[in-house]
Amino acid sequence: MSDLLIVMIAVLIFVVITIAKGVRLVPQGEEWIVQRLGKYHGTLMPGLNIIIPYLDDIAYRLVTKDIILDVQEQEVITRDNAVILTNAVAFIKVTDPVKAVYGVTDFNEAIRNLIMTTLRSIIGEMDLDQALSSRDKIKARLRESIADEAVDWGLTVKSVEIQDINPSESMQRAMEMQAAAERERKAMVTRAEGEKQSAVLQAEARLEAAKRDANAQVMLAEASAEAIRRIAAAVGDNAVPVHYVLGEKYVSALRDLGESENAKMVLLPADLQAAVRGMFATR
Repeated sequence: MSDLLIVMIAVLIFVVITIAKGVRLVPQGEEWIVQRLGKYHGTLMPGLNIIIPYLDDIAYRLVTKDIILDVQEQEVITRDNAVILTNAVAFIKVTDPVKAVYGVTDFNEAIRNLIMTTLRSIIGEMDLDQALSSRDKIKARLRESIADEAVDWGLTVKSVEIQDINPSESMQRAMEMQAAAERERKAMVTRAEGEKQSAVLQAEARLEAAKRDANAQVMLAEASAEAIRRIAAAVGDNAVPVHYVLGEKYVSALRDLGESENAKMVLLPADLQAAVRGMFATR
């Protein structure tokens, strides 16, 4: 009786294990690859599925939801030999589970390496300034370049985003030095232009002043000449009024000179009387 019980228990355990191996519940968002005796047999869709125990085996469990694939940062050399650092993130989806598991060893790593190599190739055709300002263009070319390869692996590349694209530390230092030199050059040009404009204005001012001085001297000379002509016309042959005026001015000048606080000595002509007499003499 005890041996029969043991056999029944063993049979019951075997049946439970067999049923457990034959019934598979696939969650939503996944597809499972079934192999029979080591060869692909079928794909289990989400829900309840029945397989043959001990012959069929669940070889791969694939996620059919969008997969976020991070592409690590890498150094890329541009066409003008500048080094920049860039990384990306890709959004892919498994559309053909059979190709995804049998077409490539690891489709995640394959897509990641494909993005890295394609990104180096695209940026290598650009100059530094173009690469830093053409993120959308790089993204579009990158997605277009890897789309065909991804289809062969049963994948759809939904989007590729460039997270960062920056010059390396050495390039940043060089760019900062270049920017500082450019600012200094502009400042020197501005100062030179200012000095040049100032010199031109000063020269023009001196020229204008010289012209006005010359005009003033000409006008003064003309005024003096006109005054002399008028005096000569008014005096005629009678020089006594002229001598009187000159003598009066002479005496006034001597008086002012003697009354000046700074005057230490006043020089008078030795023949003062004769000079005055000569100034007031009549013909």
